[in-house]
Amino acid sequence: MKRAKRAGSVLATLMLAALPGAFPAAARAAEPEATQTSWPDSFFGRVQVLALLQTLNADLLSHDSATLTLEHWCSAHHLASPAQISAQRIRDVTKPADAAVRALLQVDNDELVRYRRVSLRCGQVELSEADNWYVPSRLTGDMARKLDQSDEPFGKVVQPLHFQRHTQSAVLLWAPLPEGWEMLDNSGATGGHRDLTIPAAVLEHRAVLTLPDGTPFSEVVETYSSNVLSFPTAR
Repeated sequence: MKRAKRAGSVLATLMLAALPGAFPAAARAAEPEATQTSWPDSFFGRVQVLALLQTLNADLLSHDSATLTLEHWCSAHHLASPAQISAQRIRDVTKPADAAVRALLQVDNDELVRYRRVSLRCGQVELSEADNWYVPSRLTGDMARKLDQSDEPFGKVVQPLHFQRHTQSAVLLWAPLPEGWEMLDNSGATGGHRDLTIPAAVLEHRAVLTLPDGTPFSEVVETYSSNVLSFPTAR
């Protein structure tokens, strides 16, 4: 039922693209250098971007592995060939598990909780960065070694566990259509010729991963880049 509602929401958003008119430019943020594709700063362009973000959001909410979801997104939108997700460890950042993380993972202060930060890339395109806290004792020894010593994506390493993903929050960090857009008169307008400037971060997910018996073993915070929109489009 929840997935059907999400799909309906995305479909409704896509239907809005048929509406005429344009929307005034919102406050602009610095465009990330890695972004290759521009979108028109018009009502139609903004609805397209919103529909894409909500589609990705729904895909992530509907699957347990964000890594595999990004790999499918990468392939479907021709972001790289071959469309494979790779992880690049960011080793100069440390965030010890605080009381809130330990409570979520159901461990006491004596239990080892490791931290891992990675950049997930499709080819050379960075799609997201992820902060991950996990309990090594709840993984196999081989999994724990791979996570500690390699750059392999977390989701692929622990995939044999048949884990479940429980989303704590899913937030759009940027709104292509500001609040109240539906009350404006867009009749007769076609929009300008400027490109839409999109902030570097567009979506954030927080989730807990559990074993099939319900035992939590990881908390992850994923921040998705505007590069998820950097594919060739027809103008």
